[in-house]
Order: sequence, then structure tokens, then C-alpha cells
Amino acid sequence: MSTQLEAARADQITPEMEFVAKRENLPVETIREEVAIGRMVIPANKVHLQGALEPMAIGIAASCKINANIGNSAVTSNVDEELEKLHTAVHFGADTVMDLSTGKDINNIRSAIIAKSPVPIGTVPIYQMLEELGGNIEDMRPQHFLDMVEHQAKQGVDYMTVHCGVLMEHLHLTVGRVTGIVSRGGSLIAKWMMAHRKQNPLYESFDDLCDIMRQYDVTWSLGDGLRPGSLADASDAAQFAELDVLGELTQRGWDRGTQVMVEGPGHIPMDQIDMNIKRQIEVCKGAPFYVLGPLVTDIAPGYDHITSAIGAAMAGMSGAAMLCYVTPKEHLGLPNKEDVKQGVIAYKISAHAADVARKRPGSRDRDDALSRARFAFDWNEQFRLSLDPETARAYHDETLPQDTFKSAHFCSMCGPKYCSMRITEDIRKMAVAGELSTEKPTLVSISGGQS
Repeated sequence: MSTQLEAARADQITPEMEFVAKRENLPVETIREEVAIGRMVIPANKVHLQGALEPMAIGIAASCKINANIGNSAVTSNVDEELEKLHTAVHFGADTVMDLSTGKDINNIRSAIIAKSPVPIGTVPIYQMLEELGGNIEDMRPQHFLDMVEHQAKQGVDYMTVHCGVLMEHLHLTVGRVTGIVSRGGSLIAKWMMAHRKQNPLYESFDDLCDIMRQYDVTWSLGDGLRPGSLADASDAAQFAELDVLGELTQRGWDRGTQVMVEGPGHIPMDQIDMNIKRQIEVCKGAPFYVLGPLVTDIAPGYDHITSAIGAAMAGMSGAAMLCYVTPKEHLGLPNKEDVKQGVIAYKISAHAADVARKRPGSRDRDDALSRARFAFDWNEQFRLSLDPETARAYHDETLPQDTFKSAHFCSMCGPKYCSMRITEDIRKMAVAGELSTEKPTLVSISGGQS
């Protein structure tokens, strides 16, 4: 069986393309064409396809997607907690989920997640490999990494972030940075290169990695190991030097029949976001861009789901195909179930706002329906159409009892006397009754004379 990319190039319509076309409300031939030229990916490991996976697409022609990161750490979390996070992420609308576990019992956690997940699962294979090496990256040999990628592919992982683009000659460019190398995978590879005084083994093993990923149709997520971790480091020489390598690797991945998307920066001032997205699209020949936020300010620990959602909406509007969520715990600790919910909701807002701005067909239908329900004081319909009905209902009911809200033509913000929509209703009733004049009113001066 070929990969989705190879099938599309051969003018074949796969069942996964047909499924995606229905989800996206697009002609199936559009899906095939976009996959064939590499502008769209369908992350669908052949193993996961035999289980719970429901195929989806990431690409500029599709709706803007969001990813939620879960996973344990050496400090906290277990299988049950990670499954609860998975359920929460999917329930509130995550399109993909990454298992970034770095602690104990990684294998069992991932197997359980893949078995339960209807959405694609992504990983960063170097984390589990490092755990098995006892935390000593210097002990890694290229075969260790190849074996781990194959192991995770056999488990059913749909896409993998691999930091192939960080090269030895890039490292000096990071010395003057405020926050250095903030990518865990990027910093590990940098440490290995410095210890061995050799080129990135993942870059040198790229063709071998392609062969493994092609066998299972694992989608590349070409990792940006030198992404900026602060506004001060945004759009610098190190970031763009790696991006040029990722452009080269995108083409090499396509040439070997693998699907490719590219990871993007994490901290970017608002005025640089559009430039970053357009530069990536040009350098990587239209491959789907998958951004981490980006955060547009660094001063709000505890609220970085907000600072990053601002950047994510702008990135989506400019052409980013998927937005990787940030939770309130970013930079502070391992997210729990509630943090996952907050991150997903914030990013569903960003992705939807981007779709509306890009005028994707039907993207505003839900907004208009909710607005009509709001004007009609149809509270139940407002709650049904909202991203988080439970929270919307709870906020409303805090100040109006259950037996009141069903018929109340106001909320507790304005009450019945000052409700603008209720006043508008009265004005419209007057218009229907013919009580509103269409004649231009006579102006009266302060002194009382007409003018």
C-alpha cells in the first residue's frame, strides 16, 4: 500500500481522501490535488487506521486545525490522567493530539492513547529514546533513533516531530540569544553534536528515516529546533538558517514519498507574524505550516494561552495550517485536565477566527446563527451553538435562576430596563405599527428657533 502522497500523485482517490472531503465540504479531487502537490497532509498511520482513527486533513485549503499537547513528565501523571486529558482535548475540539511524555511508562501510555484516540497522534521520538538511554543523549547512536522511530511507527503514531534541520554550523548563531535554544529536541541534538563534534545524525540519517516513515505512512513534522523562545530572539539568523534546511528536507521527504508538514516559531511580535508565515510558505514550497502559538508578548506567565492565541489567530489568517495550543501552565508546569480545556478553547477561537478572516465557505454560519439566537433571547440555542455550552450556561445562571432564564429577554449585565436588544425590539415593533417617520427631522437650535 502506498502513502497518501504517492496515491494522490498516481491520481488515486483513497478512502481517507473521500472521508476528508466530506469533513471539509470540499470536492474530493481538490483534496487529491492538494495532497499530490504537498500542500495538504492526511496524517493517518496504517496501523492507527485499523483502529479508532477518523482521517483528517491539515493544509491551507482545509479549515484551520489545532493541536493539543498532553503527556506525562518525570515528576507527575499516569495513564489514567493522560487518557482523561485526551478525552478533554478531543471533546472540546482538538484536531490532533501530541503525546510528549518524558517520564516513566511511556510505552503503555502511548499504546493506550492511540487505542482510544479518533484523532491523529503525534510524538517527538527523541524523548522516549532518551528515557531508554537513561537520560544521556551523548550515548545515542543513529541506530538508536532509527529503532525508536520504527517502534513508534509500529505502535500507530501518525506524525513525528524530528529535529533534522539543526546543523553544527548553526550553533554559534544562538550564543547571543536571550533564551538560547528552547526546543527540548533541538537542545538535545545540539548537546550531542558538541559532545561528538559531528554533524546532526538525524540530518545525516534523513533518507533512512524517510524509508521507515513511508512504510507506515507516518507524516513528517519537521521540527524547528532553533525556534525563538522570546520576542528578543524572534526572526533571527539562527531561526532562518534552520528554516532554509527545512525547505531542503521538505523536498527530500516528498521525493521519497512521505507526507511533510513543517513546525514553526513560538515567540513572535505581532508585526513579524505575517512575514514569518509567508517566508515559510515560500521556503518550504507550500508545505503545511504548523506554528506553536506564537506568543506575542513574554510578560504574562499563567495567561500564555491568551498571549499565544492572539498570535495564533494572526498566523492562521496569514496561512498557517495548524495551530499548536499553549495552556495557562506554559513555562510553569505540566498541564492538567483543566489547563488542557482552557488551551483547546482558546485555540478553537483562534482557528475559527482565522477561518472567518480567510472567508472559508460556511465558516461564519455558526456565528450568524448564534447572533440571531442572541437577538431573539433564545438562551438554549445560544448555549448549544457556543464552543463551551457548559461554561456559557453556568455564567448566565449565576445571576438568573433556572426558572427565569428560559423566558427572560435580558441578562444580568443590563437588566430589562437597559437592554439594548430589547429596546431595539420595541423600536422595530413601532416601525411595523407605522409609528416611525421616514421624514427628515426638523433641527431646533439651542435658542429655540428652527433651523
